[in-house]
Amino acid sequence: MIRPGIACLAVSLAASLAVCLGMTSLPARGDEAPDGDVPVPDPVLSMLEVLEETPPIGDPAPLWERGDPDLQTAVEAALVRLRLDDDTRKRRLSVVLVDISNPSQPRVASVNGDQMIYAASLPKIAVLLAVFGQIEAGNMKLDAETEQLLRKMIRRSDNRATTELMHRAGVENIANALLDPRYRLYDPAHNGGLWVGKDYANAGLWLRDPIHNLSHGATAMQVARFYYLLETGNLVSPKASQQMKSILEDSQLNHKFLRVLKRINPGARTFRKSGSWRNFHSDSVLVQKGRRGYIAVALSDDSEGDIWLAQIIEAFDGLIFPKS
Repeated sequence: MIRPGIACLAVSLAASLAVCLGMTSLPARGDEAPDGDVPVPDPVLSMLEVLEETPPIGDPAPLWERGDPDLQTAVEAALVRLRLDDDTRKRRLSVVLVDISNPSQPRVASVNGDQMIYAASLPKIAVLLAVFGQIEAGNMKLDAETEQLLRKMIRRSDNRATTELMHRAGVENIANALLDPRYRLYDPAHNGGLWVGKDYANAGLWLRDPIHNLSHGATAMQVARFYYLLETGNLVSPKASQQMKSILEDSQLNHKFLRVLKRINPGARTFRKSGSWRNFHSDSVLVQKGRRGYIAVALSDDSEGDIWLAQIIEAFDGLIFPKS
C-alpha cells in the first residue's frame, strides 16, 4: 500500500519521467550539462515507498533537533549585516552553520535549511558516497584508477570523471545511497535533499528528483548532515568515512569559501565541495583547526551568489574562530 505522502510523489515522479528540458552546451568541468535523451523508468518510487514505511531509528545526524538559539541569533545577525536577509526571505539563499567543536553535541543554526535548490556540482558528494558503498559491498575496488577518478571528481569537479564513476557505481545505487534509511539524505519528510539524477554530460538523464524536478539538487541541511555523518564515521563505515574525507581535502578550485578561508584562517584543514552553473552558486565545507571545527553550507540562486558566499564564510568563520 502506497501511503498518502508517496501517492503525492507519484504525480511528481510521473511528471519527471515525461520531462526532458533542453539547455545550452557545457564545458567539461564544474557545471551542469544539457539533457539530450529520454529518461528511463526506474524503481525510485519503490525506494521512496520503502523509506516512507521505515521509521527513523536513532538518527546519527539529528541536526534538525540541535538548533542553538545563540548561534541562530548570531547567524541571522550576520546575514542582516551583509544585507542578505531580504534574499533569505525571498528564498534565493539558504545557509546552515554547525559548530562541531564537540561533535557529540553539535550546535546548529539554519536559514531556509530545507529549501531545495539546484546545486550543480556540489551533489557529486552523493556519487562519492555511492562509490564507497559499492566498494564496501565488494562490487567495486578502490584501485589506483578509481581513486584518481574520485580525486578528479571532487578536487577538480571534473564532469567526465564523475559520469564515469556514476556508471561504474550504477545510477540506481546512487539513489539507493541517498534514500538509505541509515542516512535519509533525500527525505520527503524534509523537502528532499541531495539528489543526482543525471550524468554530468550532454546526455544521461535518468530521473529528476520527484519533489522539485531537479537533476542535481540539494538542501543546505542535508549537505550539512552529509559532512556530520562523515566526521562521525557514519557514512558506510568509519574507514570509508576517513577515506572519503581525505578525498574532500585539498580542493584545487580556489574560489568562494576556499579563497576566503585561506586568507582569514590559514592553517585550518578544509574538506570541501562547491558547485556553479549560471545564477546558481553553492559551497560546502568542513573546517577544522586545533580542537575547534564547523560545517558551513550555502546555496544561492543569484548572479552575485559567488560574492555572497565569500562574505558568508568570512562571517561564519568569525563566529567559530573569533578574531582578537
